[in-house]
Amino acid sequence: MLSELSIKNFAIIETLSISLEKGLTVLTGETGAGKSIIIDAIHLLVGGRGSSDFVRYGEDRAEIEGLFLLQKMSHPIFKKALELGIEIEDDMIVLRRDIYKSGKSVCRINGKLVTISVLREIGSTLVDIHGQHEHQELMDETKHLSLLDQFGKDKVTAALEEYGQVYRNYEKTLRKLNSLNENEQQMAHRLDLIQFQLSEIQAANLKLNEDEKLLEERKRLSNFERIHEAVQLSYNGLRGEQKGLDWLGLVMNNLEDAAVLNPDYKELAESVSNSYYVLEDAARTLRSELDNLEFDPQRLNEIEDRITEINQLKRKYGPSIAAILEYGAKIDEEIETLQNKETHIEQLQKELVSLKKDLMVEGKELTSVRSHFAKELTRAIHHELKELYMQKTVFEVRMAKLENQFSANGMDQVEFYLTANPGEPLKPLSKIASGGELSRIMLALKSIFSKHQEVTSIIFDEVDTGVSGRVAQAIAEKIHKVSIDSQVLCISHLPQVAAMADTHLYIAKATKDGRTKTTVKALTEEEKIREIGRMISGAEITDLTKEHAKELLQLAHNTKVY
Repeated sequence: MLSELSIKNFAIIETLSISLEKGLTVLTGETGAGKSIIIDAIHLLVGGRGSSDFVRYGEDRAEIEGLFLLQKMSHPIFKKALELGIEIEDDMIVLRRDIYKSGKSVCRINGKLVTISVLREIGSTLVDIHGQHEHQELMDETKHLSLLDQFGKDKVTAALEEYGQVYRNYEKTLRKLNSLNENEQQMAHRLDLIQFQLSEIQAANLKLNEDEKLLEERKRLSNFERIHEAVQLSYNGLRGEQKGLDWLGLVMNNLEDAAVLNPDYKELAESVSNSYYVLEDAARTLRSELDNLEFDPQRLNEIEDRITEINQLKRKYGPSIAAILEYGAKIDEEIETLQNKETHIEQLQKELVSLKKDLMVEGKELTSVRSHFAKELTRAIHHELKELYMQKTVFEVRMAKLENQFSANGMDQVEFYLTANPGEPLKPLSKIASGGELSRIMLALKSIFSKHQEVTSIIFDEVDTGVSGRVAQAIAEKIHKVSIDSQVLCISHLPQVAAMADTHLYIAKATKDGRTKTTVKALTEEEKIREIGRMISGAEITDLTKEHAKELLQLAHNTKVY
């Protein structure tokens, strides 16, 4: 759920901080007070298209930040965040978006800078905004298949996974076959190219980690003089008259004499004696190193040439010797395939026929499972529409076979059809006219899919326009029903909807120092009565209006309880 929303310098909002609760939150207020501006801010927060026009006049940037609390580990955002490298701690995620007056937009998720596309991808799992003219997934026929699959839950997922395993093998085999069936001239050119490449790699006779060893050897040869000087000085410091070992030998002999006279010096004498013999061994090693140190300019030239050769191969075939050798093995296999093309084509064609049969079996099983849930969904939608006084409306989930037969999602094409008037033909849901009828249809669909989409928050922006009376009451009850499974924010002008609110926020605007500001206030019970009364009768609120408002609130309470 969206727990905290902070808005600064956005349109007519100077600064606003709203704490939101579970259940149904209704936003009401006079026209132009800024209700829709708050929804616009949330829309931008989850990846909507931004504009410098949103920045409050006279300010450099608008800032929007939202804290979302995640209540289910099964929520799809955890998987998406993992894929995108975004850490989620304590089941909380913070989205932030800054829009500058230059038009630049900066997005962050849990403090990490992200692109607008990533923000939109994450945001789509958190918030679903539905306005009278903005119907999102439910009005997009390309999304109907996934909505049906969500409704089918585990059974569809299992069937789709079985199908998907075969489909991936089918696609892989098909790509190989298509590659072998390319133009003969192209194939000949390809064969010539990779034969040359393999010959070049093999001629180099590369060894793993060879480049690292060469670089180390080059470093030693390039610094020969400095190394030789350092070793020589080290040896000279230890060996020779009045040098290190002479003085240390003197100390050792004197301490040994002292230890004979006083046992307290025995441990110290042994320590110095050990150091003497260790340094004596070091001196012998240094002498041996000096005898063996030789500078070979020819070897340095050979190393430089070999490193250059390896680097040229890296530029062509891979960033490392391991990658070059791997590429060589790959094209060696491809050469064998191209040279024996006909045999491989015949083998792949047999594999493809077998896979196609398996794919058809799995595809039909997936279609069968979807057909079952399509009927279940149809029944569920009709039940919801009946509760919204649309019992004569006919809804249908239409399934058809894909023209290309197979896709990653199966063999099916799904689209929702509907007619609200008896005698009229069913039409695609995407072509239904807007208005009060459409609001009820969308609410019926939302009531079903809110349980399956796992969206954290659903926002209804004046979806109740054009309805009244018993239909308004039905819509209020339906919106509250949706809020049982998902947090719902709703801008409404219907008193019936306002009465159903678990939290009622009043949006107002005022002028101060010549500037318009928007404020938000959570209403007390008495303030709710006055606001619902205003929604019923307009500006003048009478005692009768208040009684009507109280009656609505009591009715809403009884409906929610029972």
